[in-house]
Amino acid sequence: MAKDANPDPGWYYNTRTNQVEHLERARGIDLLGPYPDEATARRALDIAKERTRQADAEDD
Repeated sequence: MAKDANPDPGWYYNTRTNQVEHLERARGIDLLGPYPDEATARRALDIAKERTRQADAEDD
């Protein structure tokens, strides 16, 4: 992976590797985020589930 001269300071959750990434990241298709910090990025799947639950409730 090439070094990015202007890295995004956000934190991301990689759904392919189940790892949190910062500065150097994988392909965008594999990522959830950005999140403001590492702890929030680690909760990415729970956050996505909650947002989906809320959206489904609004659709009903």
